Amino acid sequence: MFSTLAGFACPACEKQQPKLLRGISHGAGPDSDWDMVIVWIVAIIVIFTLFFSIRFLVKPGEKSESHIKRFILNND
Repeated sequence: MFSTLAGFACPACEKQQPKLLRGISHGAGPDSDWDMVIVWIVAIIVIFTLFFSIRFLVKPGEKSESHIKRFILNND
């Protein structure tokens, strides 16, 4: 229980954070609006990557008989 509390911000850090990050992040808040733009771009890339990695993990879609997985699976 105490290890999860270490991840929350202390009162001094809470005052420096914007409303969106208040209480969950340590350290100084973003210095400019560009910092939040970078954070949102990275978040979009992460969500996009997560979506496609799960999609191709669940349904890969290889149908070719000459695909490398066929050679490995049918190797006698």
